[in-house]
Amino acid sequence: MDRALLGAAWIGLSLTLLACGDDAAGTSEATSSGSGGAGQSSSSGPGSTSSGTGGQGAGGGTSGSGIASSYPGDQGIEADPAVLFADGFETYTQPSDLESRWDAVYQLNRIRFATEQGRVRFGAKSLEFEVPQQTAELSNAVDKILGEERDELYLRYYSRFEAPFDVVGSSHNGSSISAHYFTNGQATPGVPADGSNKFLVNLEHWRGEASTPSPGHLNVYVYHPEQRSQWGDHFFPTGMVLPNSSLPFDFGSGFVSRPDVLPALDDWHCYEYRVRANTPGQRDGAITIWVDGELVADFGNLVFRDVADLRIDRFGLSFHVGSNPGGATRKWYDNVVAATSYIGPVKQP
Repeated sequence: MDRALLGAAWIGLSLTLLACGDDAAGTSEATSSGSGGAGQSSSSGPGSTSSGTGGQGAGGGTSGSGIASSYPGDQGIEADPAVLFADGFETYTQPSDLESRWDAVYQLNRIRFATEQGRVRFGAKSLEFEVPQQTAELSNAVDKILGEERDELYLRYYSRFEAPFDVVGSSHNGSSISAHYFTNGQATPGVPADGSNKFLVNLEHWRGEASTPSPGHLNVYVYHPEQRSQWGDHFFPTGMVLPNSSLPFDFGSGFVSRPDVLPALDDWHCYEYRVRANTPGQRDGAITIWVDGELVADFGNLVFRDVADLRIDRFGLSFHVGSNPGGATRKWYDNVVAATSYIGPVKQP
């Protein structure tokens, strides 16, 4: 599908359709970075492939072949040559200690290290983010800047939502992988990607209406040169894109539509995704998502950049809400690993 024609069509439609029903998914984000659905997937795990440009066959492994399979309990995984960063949050005593390993930490007063049963997935501690009951916007986050910029990155972590999580609308509640999205330490929300300035891929859950069960459907929130409004697009495993869901997006001839993913609250899940920047001038960019080791989405035929020096420079975890009137809520993270190849779930000791 011709990129210039698509861009012209989206510009003409985005302003009139952005606020229509479920398509009002283009939402602002804060100045920081901002046994559920995996069992519903028809895929056969991380070894599944798609024939589309940039699919999992180009970047993945086979079931049980991830980096973590060689490190029971993730012990020693940080020394693997493919691992760029690993953190199980075991060594910290107070929130400010995060600044010794993470390059940006937001809302220190809303962060703690949980030790209670059920709030820790592995080891003795997990990272806890809290959002109080309020109608104002708030974003908890930790970000890591890569020492060497990359064309491809895998990010794996475990997370759990506290029930009841009752947020409707803007909520960047998972993780981020980005390229030059921050300028002088400040995020640039609402500034469209143009192929040379930035791109961003957040893995998160979207709940556009109160009738959708919490925490909402898994998706990636993407700033890319073909985005449909000033805010990022939402890509869902089925192939639906918001805003303007009636307008198809071309993920390539090999794209496989998969079921939406809706995890249960108060359950731990293993999330991993891969972002591969395209070769400038080609549509070989890709985003691949696994939940609990199962392939749940594989988007190919993507364009993130037109210039070779726009490369991934940052990743992070976040718990952002635009408004949280229903009551205080928390989310926990554990066993974060960033790497240059597929990681996979923690292998039981």
